[in-house]
Amino acid sequence: MSTLCLAVGKLLVTIPVASFTLAWTHSIEKTRWEEDWQIAGGQLSISAARIKGSGAGMEPPANARLEAGTWHYRPDMPPMRSVRLTHSTHAAGYEFCTDGRCQPLASLIPGIGDNAIIEMSACPENSQ
Repeated sequence: MSTLCLAVGKLLVTIPVASFTLAWTHSIEKTRWEEDWQIAGGQLSISAARIKGSGAGMEPPANARLEAGTWHYRPDMPPMRSVRLTHSTHAAGYEFCTDGRCQPLASLIPGIGDNAIIEMSACPENSQ
């Protein structure tokens, strides 16, 4: 199984998972966003995304389809080595979802400080 690495400064948390959903609420529109991520070949890829509605700065792409009030689409992004997220006191935190259950991403990182940068990446094979 693949492993996700979450790094905040020198702190490193590993999560054995091949896929997961990253979710958050838009700070202005209060609309939920979700991205389905896969770990393969030492990289992270988005396989699907959803936006519950639309609004300022969050219009769905042209290839999105509306299903029961939620826009579904596949982002046109190449695989990435890492993704940086900001854990901010000015917006609701990210949620980490697996097997249909979600929890605050920050709850997986003990001692995370306000306004911390979380670097999300596939763990190197030898660290698993």
